[in-house]
Amino acid sequence: MIKRTVAAWLGLTLVLLPALALGQATYPSKPVRMIVPFAPGGASDVVARIMAPKLGDALGRQIVIENRAGASGNIGMEAAARAAPDGHTIYLGNIGTIAINPAIFRNLSVDPSKDLIPITLVADVPSILIANPSVPANTVAELIAWAKTNPGELNFASTGSGALSRLEMEQLRKVAILDLVHIPYKGGAGPAVTGVVGGETHVMFVTLPSAITFIMAGKLKPLGISTARRIEALPRVPTMAESGFPEMTSGAWQGLFAPAGTPRPIVEKLHAAILATLASPEIVERIINVGVAVATRRTPEEFASFVNAESIRWGKVARESGATID
Repeated sequence: MIKRTVAAWLGLTLVLLPALALGQATYPSKPVRMIVPFAPGGASDVVARIMAPKLGDALGRQIVIENRAGASGNIGMEAAARAAPDGHTIYLGNIGTIAINPAIFRNLSVDPSKDLIPITLVADVPSILIANPSVPANTVAELIAWAKTNPGELNFASTGSGALSRLEMEQLRKVAILDLVHIPYKGGAGPAVTGVVGGETHVMFVTLPSAITFIMAGKLKPLGISTARRIEALPRVPTMAESGFPEMTSGAWQGLFAPAGTPRPIVEKLHAAILATLASPEIVERIINVGVAVATRRTPEEFASFVNAESIRWGKVARESGATID
């Protein structure tokens, strides 16, 4: 009986292998869906729409952007994880959905480390520490000195209780030993930045694209940027490392993932197409122009290692700060 069962499975495998090989060889056989877990207009959506036409050319099929917003990006992430693992659905995850949400949401239905395959890093969105012009500080050092002299009087905005913008400030508060008041906003970076511009709040960490217009107009003071080196758009703004806080080098990175079970040859084809897309001078220029840096990992394994390290890092900050969902 056992011999007959084994023989039957071997026979089925021999029948299926050519079909599976043919399916991978002809991939993609239809348009590829890219799930973006946030509403149109945000940083993730902008990066996706810049990449989509060129990536479609590289794959020989149209890339269809599908915005699945809600639950801090979890709805889109679940949709991607539950999709057929045939390469026709890819997911633009970011530091929030992949590295932070698992530490914030107790009943998350998806485990990114098991349900998604990292393909490659795509972009890195710098964070910048901004202040209302009325704040009597023009540098990170001056801000910390003022906060220490006036404990409990300085407040900071965030885009949500469990958002990166909150965790970055929690990290600074811990290493600098500061007594600050947290004021979370709902609705993304827009309302939070507007709160700082209007003087409702004093300072915040926020992604550069969300603040650069106000900085250029003199409505916000830039104190420090999270990049490893200064950026061309704001050459006079020192990095957080230059300001004495090397542990504050970070960014709201974005990367592409596939559902777990996607065959390795398809993952490799996607990886090659994405790298070819990001090597295009036109794509690089357009992404830089919206305040985002192009970033890649050479192999899916290198990206997976990066994601794991980021999950450990920000999960620890989230737990130590007591951050929760709103």
